[in-house]
Amino acid sequence: MTRFFPRWPVRTGGDIGPDERLPWPQMVVMGVQHVVAMFGATALAPILMGFDPNTAIFFSGVGTLVFFVITGGRLPSYLGSSFAFIAVVVTATAYAGQGPNLNIPVALGGILAAGVLYTLIGAVVQVAGTAWVERLMPPVVTGAIVAAIGLNLAPIAVRGISADGFATVIGLATVLAVALIAVKGRGMARRLPILLGAVCGYGCYFVGANLLGFGAPIDFSTLAAAPWFGLPRFEQPVFSLSAIVLIAPVAIILVAENLGHVKALGAMTGRNFDPLIGRAFIADGIATIASSLGGGTGVTTYAENMGVMAVTRIYSTLVFVVAGCFALLLSLSPKFGALILTLPGPVIGGVAIVVFGLIAATGGRIWVQNGVDFSHARNLVVAAVALTAGAGDLTLRIGGFSLGGIGTATFGAIILYHLLAGWEPERERASTADSAIGD
Repeated sequence: MTRFFPRWPVRTGGDIGPDERLPWPQMVVMGVQHVVAMFGATALAPILMGFDPNTAIFFSGVGTLVFFVITGGRLPSYLGSSFAFIAVVVTATAYAGQGPNLNIPVALGGILAAGVLYTLIGAVVQVAGTAWVERLMPPVVTGAIVAAIGLNLAPIAVRGISADGFATVIGLATVLAVALIAVKGRGMARRLPILLGAVCGYGCYFVGANLLGFGAPIDFSTLAAAPWFGLPRFEQPVFSLSAIVLIAPVAIILVAENLGHVKALGAMTGRNFDPLIGRAFIADGIATIASSLGGGTGVTTYAENMGVMAVTRIYSTLVFVVAGCFALLLSLSPKFGALILTLPGPVIGGVAIVVFGLIAATGGRIWVQNGVDFSHARNLVVAAVALTAGAGDLTLRIGGFSLGGIGTATFGAIILYHLLAGWEPERERASTADSAIGD
């Protein structure tokens, strides 16, 4: 009889598989490293949406443990705040871009709906297999969707560093710091360009604003007043049909993202994780539902932590139990959350330029890795329409409802790809598309 959880025998050298582990002291250090790796993005996403970062970190820990249990401890993953929700949440809540978001409950209702839809898709995949998902969203479509997300978010990042000349200098200095650390960093520093780049930008802003008076000084009064220990700020969802219609389609994006992550893990470990894809979707969906019920952001499996696994070649799923528990402990300090909220807007904007740009670039990476042939007019047109709809935030209004740029790009890419099926001769080349464009 197959055990629900593996036994995790101890190994001290070589690659450590998902069903193996290192001695516990080393496991604890590895778990902390994974929390550090995910921290920058998991804290940044809620800030950009006006959520409490402590609450988001709390539910990232909860979600990771939920994922571990539902996948039977066989699929190594950390769940952190999903950036796919940012644009639709900002639109649904009319968030101004700084400070607490007063309409978080409305966003939570939409996030919960996305989690339910995601879970249902996972249940279908578990029963019917994954072939239909890959047919529905081939690499040209998933790459276009991911790239459109990054392009749709780009104006938010640019606005963050455009208030005045000082803000622009700080934002660009933050971008440069992130870039130099990512390219020139050594050892663990190279794994933390976002976090360390933000620290550099923070220091530059403090010197320029608090000491030299070039900008509004950082206010540390809230940090000083915050207690060292306390529960995160929990909130309950409020259901608005317009917000649900706007936010729920993000589930499709999460499916494409998670599918790519599972395939990448299979390539890294040399194992076939396809039988676990349905359970991975269900686990991610339930984790998102749990997060939305308490005031957290939607969650997703994190590429940052896959990068750590690729470098260390330690894939033990027990590492993520340690990481999830450490994230829970970290979230129980309101002072920690208050420190995050002192991040100046230009620093957040500078980091966002890099992060959102990387999201867009990841779409191109999906195309390259899967050998998408843009000499076919069908692929070229699908990508072009999705990118323009996302970057231009093309909003479709149907009655009293509206579908934002990311939703339009997602559904547009899927529908257009299949609508054009059979219309293009198999060997027709890009000359057709080039002629239509007027190249």
